[in-house]
This record gives sequence, structure tokens and C-alpha cells, in this order.
Amino acid sequence: MTIETVEINGARVLACAQEGPQLGREQDALDLIAAGYEHQAEFVVIPVQRLAPEFFQLRTGMLGAFVQKLQNYRFGVAFVGDLSAEVSQSTALRDFIHESRSGRTVMFVADREELVKRL
Repeated sequence: MTIETVEINGARVLACAQEGPQLGREQDALDLIAAGYEHQAEFVVIPVQRLAPEFFQLRTGMLGAFVQKLQNYRFGVAFVGDLSAEVSQSTALRDFIHESRSGRTVMFVADREELVKRL
């Protein structure tokens, strides 16, 4: 898995590369957790294009299981990229994203600049 560790506003962040295999399985979350511990990160950033197409279909449970696994190990997560097509097809996803805006442990941001502002 191609990753880099960066510091953003005092937070140590494990950032997944734009290119690479699709993520979404629980094992992928565990791999990110292991890498996060190895790099002493507290936050994981994942480009939305790296996620499996069904990841944002809430009925699959992939998003919930993935996020829950990261949160169980005290990692925050940010999904970076355009999700307007997915949101337009799912009011449940829209609501999930809206609810996450009030916290700092799960973020959905359009780009890296928005991520920097939120962190």
C-alpha cells in the first residue's frame, strides 16, 4: 500500500496515494491501522477513487464496518474527493455525511485544502 505520513495542523496523518488497489474490506482497514501505528499517525486520509464502487452504498455495510474498525483503534478518517454522484442517489448517504460534519473523527471533504481547514 502506497502511503505517506504528513503533519497537518499538528495532526500526524497517514495519507493513501491517489493510485493503488481498491480499498473497502475490513482487512483494508486493519492494514491501515497497522500502518497508522507504524507511522504514529492519528488520522487516515483516503481518496474516494481508491474505494470500491459499492463502498458508499450503505446497505452493503462496507462504509460502516470500515469506519467503525478505524474508530475502535482511535483513528480518525477523512474521505477526500467528489461524492456528489453517490449522494444524489442516496439520501441515507447524504444524511450520514451531514451528521459526520459535526465531528472530527469522520470527515468527507472535497479536496486537500478543505481537509487542512477541518483539521
